[in-house]
Amino acid sequence: MLVHICCSVDSHFFLEKLQRDYPQEKLVGFFYDPNIHPYSEYQLRLLDVKRSCKRLGIELLEGAYDFEAWMQAVRGLENEPEKGKRCEVCFDKRFEVTAQKALELGEKSFTTSLLVSPLKSQEQLKKSGELFFQKHGIEFISFDYRADGGSQEQSRVSKEEQLYRQDYCGCIFGLTIQRELQERLMDEMFSPISNQILPASVEERLKMYEYRGELEEQNIPYKIVREKFLNYRQFSFKLYTNKNEIISAYALFYSTLPRKKAEGKIEFSHNNLYYFNREEIKFVTLEFFNTTCNYAYKSVKELLFTAPNVEDELQFRNKLITSSYDLSPIVIVDSIPNTKLFIELDAKIYEDTREKLILL
Repeated sequence: MLVHICCSVDSHFFLEKLQRDYPQEKLVGFFYDPNIHPYSEYQLRLLDVKRSCKRLGIELLEGAYDFEAWMQAVRGLENEPEKGKRCEVCFDKRFEVTAQKALELGEKSFTTSLLVSPLKSQEQLKKSGELFFQKHGIEFISFDYRADGGSQEQSRVSKEEQLYRQDYCGCIFGLTIQRELQERLMDEMFSPISNQILPASVEERLKMYEYRGELEEQNIPYKIVREKFLNYRQFSFKLYTNKNEIISAYALFYSTLPRKKAEGKIEFSHNNLYYFNREEIKFVTLEFFNTTCNYAYKSVKELLFTAPNVEDELQFRNKLITSSYDLSPIVIVDSIPNTKLFIELDAKIYEDTREKLILL
């Protein structure tokens, strides 16, 4: 039986149930989910599915990540709610490819782990499956493993197996609607040009779960826990003179401006820190940053495209500022400008949670 897999949280429990109920059936997993966005999220879910299938002794095949084709398929349905018309088209798209894969493998039936997802309609899934049985002769087998406490058991299994527990279906349109209702920043879509890994980002989670795999190969015990913290995202930053000349500049993590704009001049310096006369803004030179942090950046432009990790930025900030609660903008420049300056900084600090791996 070919089993379409959407994620490990759904599939691990689902596959365990199938192994118990169909002990003579050879199960083959098929990860085909071009709806997942961004691609780093796709990589993370695939990584966890690979681990899950390996633990269960199930062969896993990966379908193509044809995201552009999926976008074309759901065009015009961007604002549909969860379990609406867009989901039907999404199911049809994935079931079509899954049915073709089943035919290619000589399988006579297929099913999907989406059946145990609380975010999906079983009736929609059954309807799509029946259509493909009529079209291809491939039987879609529907299982209701949610009933009789199944959802609670699934939650228990995902915690015991320390599976990656994503909080959205994977679709960018579903995520947009979900974050708007939650009044939360859609920070999954942030990816700096510097490739800096941001706290609580998909990239940070991917890196952590890759490290988890290394620990398991070495039989090193660990635990994944969650922690609350103040997160930060910078939308845009610009520094320029009264002649509209752009100055290459880099604003450190946690730099904020309440009104997003400021203008003024640097008044004085103390211990390599240059004080602006507005909004508690402070400047440092790239040379001082390099010396203090043992870096060798040749220019701020280089810094912009190959930024250090956030932990190093915060350590540098702590050396300059004595208060742990200081959110003053700290700006790195090649040299200190002696002219009137205009600063535009759009950034947000917000409560968030993140996963953390601890060694036992």
